[in-house]
Amino acid sequence: MTTDHQIAFFLRELETGDTWRRAAAAKGLGKLGDGEHAAVLVRAAGDRAPEVREGAAVGLGRLGVSAAGAKALPALMDDDDPWVRRQASLASARLGLRDREIVDAYGRLLGDPDHRLRINALDALRELGVPGDVPALVRLLGDPAYGVWGRARAMVFLFEKDPRVEAELVRTAQWGEDAARVHALLMLPDQHVDRLMPSLLRDLTGGPATEVRCAVVFRLARVDRPQTKDSLFAALEVERDAEVAVQLLFLLGRSGDERLLGPASRWLSDERAGPSAATALGSVGGRVATRLLRARLTDPETTARTLAAAATAYGDMGRWDAVWLLLPLLEHASPAVSEGALRGLDAMADTGFRPWERAAVARAVVARLGVNATLVGVAERVLAGLVEALPDLRKLADRTTSPLVRAAVLSLLDPHNATDAGTPHDLPLFVRHLDDADALVRQAAAEGITHWLEETGTFPPGQGRLRDRLTALGSDPFESVRKAAADTLRALDHRADN
Repeated sequence: MTTDHQIAFFLRELETGDTWRRAAAAKGLGKLGDGEHAAVLVRAAGDRAPEVREGAAVGLGRLGVSAAGAKALPALMDDDDPWVRRQASLASARLGLRDREIVDAYGRLLGDPDHRLRINALDALRELGVPGDVPALVRLLGDPAYGVWGRARAMVFLFEKDPRVEAELVRTAQWGEDAARVHALLMLPDQHVDRLMPSLLRDLTGGPATEVRCAVVFRLARVDRPQTKDSLFAALEVERDAEVAVQLLFLLGRSGDERLLGPASRWLSDERAGPSAATALGSVGGRVATRLLRARLTDPETTARTLAAAATAYGDMGRWDAVWLLLPLLEHASPAVSEGALRGLDAMADTGFRPWERAAVARAVVARLGVNATLVGVAERVLAGLVEALPDLRKLADRTTSPLVRAAVLSLLDPHNATDAGTPHDLPLFVRHLDDADALVRQAAAEGITHWLEETGTFPPGQGRLRDRLTALGSDPFESVRKAAADTLRALDHRADN
C-alpha cells in the first residue's frame, strides 16, 4: 500500500471506524500526513472518545504543524483524561510551542494529580525558560515524588532572581505547607533571614512539625551572630524532640562551647540523639566530657551508633586511656563501632602514639587492615610511621587478595615511611609487585624501590632484569605508574654513577 493509499485509509477510518481504529488512524495520519491534514487532526481532538483525543494529540505532535498544535493542544492539556493530558503535554514539547495558552496550560499541569504530568510540565517549562505558575512551582518543593520536587528545586534555583519566584519562596518559607516549607527554608537566600527572624525564632521552640523545626535550626545555624547562637543554645537546653535535638547538637557540636555539656549529657543515652551528643561532648572536652564518654565506652548497653561516635570522639580528645579503650572495640561485632574506634585511633595518630602503645596499635590495626575496603586508607594513616607494624606487614603483602591492601602495605613498607632491620631485605618484595594487576600496587612498588635505593645506598642485584621490568612499565596505561617507573630508573642511573 502506497503512502497516499495509507493516508486515504486513515481518513476513512477517522470518519467511520470504531474508537480504537479512529485513535490508531489519528496517530498514523500524524506520522504519514502533511500540513493539509492538520485540520482533520484538530477536529479529531474534539472527539467524544478520550482514546481518539489521545491519538489526535500524538498525531499533532508527529505532524509537526505548530499552528494546528497551538490551536488544539491547550484544550487537550486540560482534558479530563490523564492519558490525553499526558500525550498533549508531550506533543506541545515536541512542537516547541511557546504560546501564552501553552505556557498557562503547563502551569496548570504543575498541579496535576498524575506525577508524570507534573514532571512533563516542569521539563517543558524549563526548556521554555519560564517558571510558569510560580505559586504552583514552589508548592512542588513539597511534592512526595523525588522526580517532581527535585526538578522543582532545580527550577527554583534557575529562576531565583525572578522577583515572583523569590517572593513566593520567602512566603513559603514562612507560611507554606510543611514539606514545601522545609525546602524553602533550606533554599532561602541569606538576605531574607533578617526579615523572617522573629517567626524563625518562634518556630525554633515549638509549633511546626519536627522536620520544619529542623530546617529552622539549619537556617539559623548559618547566621553568624552571637544573639542567634544564644537562641540556639537556649532552644537546645529545653528541647524534648530527639530529631530536633540531633540537628541542634550536630550544628552546634563542633563549637566546643561548654553550654553543650548539659544537653549533651542528657541526650547521650537516647538512641537517636546519642551519637550527636557524643560528638558534641568530644568537641567540648574536659573532665566532665571525659567521664561521660568513658562511661558510654565501657557500658555494654550502649547502642552501636552511640558507641561508634563515642569512640571517635574519645580518640579526638586523646585521653591517656584512649588507646586501651579503643583497641578492643576494633573487634566489635558492629562494623560501625569498629569503624568508630579506627577513626578514633586515626585522630590520635596525628600527634603520635606513646612508646608503650605503638606495638599494640600496630598488631591490632594490621590484623584489621583488609576487613573493610572503605577504611583501608584510614588504617594506613594509623599505621604510618609505626616501625612495630613492619614485620606483620611483610607477611601480609603476599597473602592478601585485596589490591587496596597490597598498595597500602607497600606504601607502609616504603623506607620513606619507616625502616627497621628488615628494610634492607625488602627489595624482592617490591620487585615482585611491579607486575601486579592493579595500577596502585605497581606504582607503590616502583616508588618503594626508588626510596629503597635512596635509603640503603645499595646497588641492587639483578639490575639488568630490574631495568627491563621498569622499562616495560614505561608503556603502562596509567601515567602515575609510568612516572614512578621513570623515577626509579633515574635512581638506578644515579646509583650506578656513584
